[in-house]
Amino acid sequence: MADLALDGAPKERSTIEKVWGKVVGISRRSPTSIIGFVIILFFGFLALLAPLLMPYDPIAANPNLILSGPSAAHWFGTDGNGMDVFSRVIFGSRFAFGIAIPVVIIALSIGIPIGLYSGYKGGNIDEAIMRVVDAFRVFPSIILALAVVAAAGPSLLNVVLVIGILDAPIFVRVVRAEVLALRSSSFVESGLIVGNPTWRILFVHLLPNAIQGAMAQTAVRAAWAVRISATLAFLGIGIQPPTPEWGAMIRQGAEFMVNGQWWVGIFPGVALILMVLGFNMFGDGLQDLLDPKRRSGGK
Repeated sequence: MADLALDGAPKERSTIEKVWGKVVGISRRSPTSIIGFVIILFFGFLALLAPLLMPYDPIAANPNLILSGPSAAHWFGTDGNGMDVFSRVIFGSRFAFGIAIPVVIIALSIGIPIGLYSGYKGGNIDEAIMRVVDAFRVFPSIILALAVVAAAGPSLLNVVLVIGILDAPIFVRVVRAEVLALRSSSFVESGLIVGNPTWRILFVHLLPNAIQGAMAQTAVRAAWAVRISATLAFLGIGIQPPTPEWGAMIRQGAEFMVNGQWWVGIFPGVALILMVLGFNMFGDGLQDLLDPKRRSGGK
């Protein structure tokens, strides 16, 4: 029952109470999404406030402190160049978000229009588009990314563009599947009868009803982008040292692991695992919330 005011009338709930009620409701339906969101929020906090949180310049080398272990002055120790690992891990969160967010935007911008058009048109056009999509998916993504980035150059822009283009087929397929199920619906036929052009049918009538699946995939694909970019850097093809990128830091740390200097690679590795875990948990929770079949337990 609604709370009653002194005069017996129902008391209006504040905006904060309404928001909190929705958060509690979501946490009950999908606790994994809340846990994942908290992890992402934590790294977002690190990325936004990195200049305030870093005790040292992340690319300032100190020859007198090469491979110094964790201490009160350097919580995560220093690397092979004498750079503070703690500061580099914090600043690395900026590169993680700086790759994940643009990659997802690029993939959505390419995949959604193509998926809409392919599913709506059908026939030979749909077949031709799907064969091109299959050609992208037939090769392992990491191998294709390695080849393209190696040819184009290991800059941040090239890494983002390559990963975003390679990930677009996922969204093409997801949106196309939704459109195939919707294109014979009454609201589409009504739009055609009144003379709506194709672009209006696609983006006004079909898109709002076909985008849920793509939105549910965004967090999972962001996790994939972070993982692939770190893999490229680890293999020496992606972002290059001394840029504080987690994959490049893990690569450097692997060289010292056998000699007992574990901190150089362990701390960026833990950060990478946690961020990927957070994106995956949030993405899985989004799918629970947005997919009617999963919400009903598949019934």
